[in-house]
Amino acid sequence: MRRSWLPVVLSAALLAAACTDSNPKPEAADSAAPGVSSSPAGPDYSVWSAGRSTPVADPLYPNYGNPNVDVLHYGLDLAWQPETKTLTGTATLQLRAAADLTEVKLDFSKAYVLDGVTLNGVAATGTVAETKLTVPGTVAKNAFATLVVKYHGTPTTVPMPSHRSDAEPLGLTVTKDGGLWTMQEPYGAATWYPVNDQPSDKALYDIAVTVPDGWSAIANGTLKSQDGNTFKYTATAPVASYLTTLAVGRYKKEAATGPHGIPLTYWYRQGPDDKALPYLRKSPQYLEWLEKHFGPYPFDSAGVLMVPSASGMETQQMITMGLPDYGNDANFKAGFDADLLHEYAHQWFGDAVTPTNWNDLWLNEGWATYAQHLYTNERDKVTAKQWEDWARGVDTRLRKNIGPPGKPKADSFAESNVYMCPALMLHQIHRQIGDAAFFAMATDWAQKNRDTTQDRASFIAFVNQHTGKDFTSLINTWLDSPTTPK
Repeated sequence: MRRSWLPVVLSAALLAAACTDSNPKPEAADSAAPGVSSSPAGPDYSVWSAGRSTPVADPLYPNYGNPNVDVLHYGLDLAWQPETKTLTGTATLQLRAAADLTEVKLDFSKAYVLDGVTLNGVAATGTVAETKLTVPGTVAKNAFATLVVKYHGTPTTVPMPSHRSDAEPLGLTVTKDGGLWTMQEPYGAATWYPVNDQPSDKALYDIAVTVPDGWSAIANGTLKSQDGNTFKYTATAPVASYLTTLAVGRYKKEAATGPHGIPLTYWYRQGPDDKALPYLRKSPQYLEWLEKHFGPYPFDSAGVLMVPSASGMETQQMITMGLPDYGNDANFKAGFDADLLHEYAHQWFGDAVTPTNWNDLWLNEGWATYAQHLYTNERDKVTAKQWEDWARGVDTRLRKNIGPPGKPKADSFAESNVYMCPALMLHQIHRQIGDAAFFAMATDWAQKNRDTTQDRASFIAFVNQHTGKDFTSLINTWLDSPTTPK
């Protein structure tokens, strides 16, 4: 998620006012215990094995997600009618029972009417209460099942649990002209499809969206086809639910090519987004810079989707960006450039490697913020010493006002302490081991843990093993101290 440091930025010349246990790689879906069978319908669930996860209950937002369900794949067939503001959907979920189930319980908005539910091809009675969809049915531990939910309704958002100046309602937002867009971290995917809305359950996605003539539909993944007014997207790498995106509107589309042939797509609204276009077109340069420092881009396509938001979000393969008020043209040029680099950095840190739970949001934002500042320091000719002196002042204020980054508050999601404070912690490791060792470690963290979820314990173990030094105390101190460590 974007966190602009403007108007507090570094100039080129000076500092001035102007940041549980780890999951292994997914096992094959056919590795269930002997005697455990799939659903009576008998599909080959191994084709979705890359979506296998080890879900855990989230300690920060325990009312969202279900650790007893592991969704392997979401097939979403959606249609949007702007005139009536009606979203019609059929969600087909292939899932694994992580524990013996007598019901399948997922997150879903009560704004929708259920038009039909089946579990393994048998009609079921689903109910939606508060934020939960409940479908009775027995599924043995490690067995597989297919859940199909048909529904329709008008999307409604939920409040974001944060005091950020750019905080907006979470989930699928309906615009005045009948368009759609969404940003949904830490939860909010449930405002448009039934979902296990927690970061530890990553899954594969196929999304088809039908829209009226002259409208476009954009989702995360790669656009595989457009059949008439139906846009079809596929994500072949597992995605955490908060990293999915959807937008419908009268968009313009521009295609480009990134490093070693990566297909890039920019979706924008002619007029409102014109000043962002020069930076969208810099995407190949952003990716080249990031690949130089952190290894190959981890997905098979990339792009940017512009929406009428005050923020930005690292939605997987298709970044969702708004145009906040930066104050003046100079701040816009510096700030939007840095923010877009930040969201691209998340494709390595947060998307390819995702935190197991929301206590470890610092793993996303610390890395992306440090990458952002390495980039802007290089751009603006700011020395590491100048940056650290400035960053320590910011860190001190954040710890005093918000608290340490390793102990986030549920009502203060994604506030500045989980950005700058862990970025400065990474800088301490960087200083001690030097450029070559640090960027080798960063590359291996992103590449070797690709498509998994990780946490503080696994990060500490990785750093210690990779460097041959014990950074346990340094990392824990920087994450937990109420004051800036010396």
